[in-house]
Formats: sequence, C-alpha cells, structure tokens
Amino acid sequence: MKLWNKAAAFLLALAFSSPVALLAACNNQANVDSSVFTSESVSDSGAQTPPESSDTEQETPPETQTPQVPQTPPVPTPEPDPAPVVPAKAEYIRCTGSSVNFRSGAGTEYSVLGSAEKGTTYTVLGKTGNWYKTYYRNKTAYIYASYATVFTLEKSDDADVEKVISEGYKLLGVPYVYGAVRLHDGKGKLLSGFTAQKFDCSSLIQYVFYKGAKKLLDVNTRTQVVQGSFVKRANLQRGDCIYFTNESRQNKTGVERVGHVALYLGNNYILHTASDYARIEKMTAQRWAFYIEARRFL
Repeated sequence: MKLWNKAAAFLLALAFSSPVALLAACNNQANVDSSVFTSESVSDSGAQTPPESSDTEQETPPETQTPQVPQTPPVPTPEPDPAPVVPAKAEYIRCTGSSVNFRSGAGTEYSVLGSAEKGTTYTVLGKTGNWYKTYYRNKTAYIYASYATVFTLEKSDDADVEKVISEGYKLLGVPYVYGAVRLHDGKGKLLSGFTAQKFDCSSLIQYVFYKGAKKLLDVNTRTQVVQGSFVKRANLQRGDCIYFTNESRQNKTGVERVGHVALYLGNNYILHTASDYARIEKMTAQRWAFYIEARRFL
C-alpha cells in the first residue's frame, strides 16, 4: 500500500511539470543541428552572419614599406672636346720692291747689309714697328714692311727638322760657289778651309743637317742620295731632301743622273742654293721635271 502511494505521487508530480521546460530542451537540440548546416550553406535572407572561418585570424598587416626606387646614377658631365690642334705656322716675307735694303737695325739710320731682289723670300723672326726682322748672310737683318708681303707654311712636329731649317734661313743670300769646301768629310771630321760664306747645293745641305741636328750627310748629291730613307713623292714632308737631275746629267744613268739637292719646306717651297745664292723659292714645272727622288734623314 505504501509502495502504491509513492508511485501515484510521482505520476501526479510529473503531470503538473511545466511544458515550457520540455519545449526548451527540444529547441536546444534543434539549434545545434542548424548551426552545422548553416556553416556550410548560404542564407538568401541575409539575416544571419556566417561565422568567421576558424583558420582565419585578424592580424595586423605588416608595416607598409616604401618601395625601393632604384637610384639613377648621376649623369657624368661630358668632358669638353679637346681644342683642335692648330699646326704651328712659319712666317715668311716676299719682297715686293726692287733692290730693297737690308738694314742692321729697325730704321733707316742703321747700316745697309745688302739688298733683296723683287720676289725673293725670307723668314720672319719678328717685327719691330714697320720693320720685319729676318736673316741675311748669317746676320740678323731688317727690311721695311711696306716692301714685303707675308705668307705662312705649316711647321713640322719634329723640333730637329725645324732646327735644321732654321740653320738654312741664316744662309739666305750667301753666294753659290761650285765645289765649296765642306764642313766635314762625311764622317764628322771637320775640314780646314771651310767657310759659311759660300756653299754649293750639297755642302749647304750637309752643313744645315750637322748644325741643326748633328746628322752626318756625305759630301755630294750622288753619295747623299743613297743615305737616309726613301720617300715617295706623294709623301713628301717638311725637312725632306729632294734630289734632282739637271740639263748636264739628265741622260746619265744611276746615281750619276743626280746633280742637285734642295730642302723641302712644304707646299712646293724649297730652300737651296742654285746658280747665284741660297734662297727660298717655289718649285717650277721645270724643277719638277728634273725630280728624281726624295730622302728623309730625320
């Protein structure tokens, strides 16, 4: 009887329990199942925000770095083009008057050393007032500028060549004497009886090369022409020696054809001593017709 009363009391309590509690228990289970599916499906209503992915974390983005802009190397300032090399010029005067006096100084009060023929050419060493300074027969001389015109020739880059030519300038006006005593015997032994007041063509060339560059040339044109080095006519340079034949030798053969020599100054000008005196002159067609060959000694 007591057992039956306990059972009845239990059943009576269960009948009066809150139906809300039972409904809540059922709804909790439904929410768990829905969250799983929702996590794998997209709601059209947009009422639910999908959960964030479990493997995605909100991290502070790395500090933005300024991209390294490659630096343009500085443009070097171009070196200025070197100034063109202007060849040095040798100045000459050509006498425009007849029998123009050479003076020992720059003025008419100075003594007369000699005279210049019309058309003859001399070097220019300088100018004092209206007077050009030059050489005449181994002396410094002056000629009035109104009786002269100036022209130029390019100098050689070889200082020895210019020294040799300068020695030739000093001899302008010196008389020609065939067979004049040479300065040396061709090997450097000085000869007695030599004077710088007379020359023939080969003795003048021998003298200026020895005085200007200590270069030994032989005693006449036919022995000089086999010295030095051969130069083609097209390659003639200032300071080369040109060997010619002449009317009395042009029909001979070999070195016997050679009868004259001159020092080349450029632009067809030569320095030599001919039948009268040492001079600078421009080569004529007749002179070129006697051309044999050129030799270079420096």
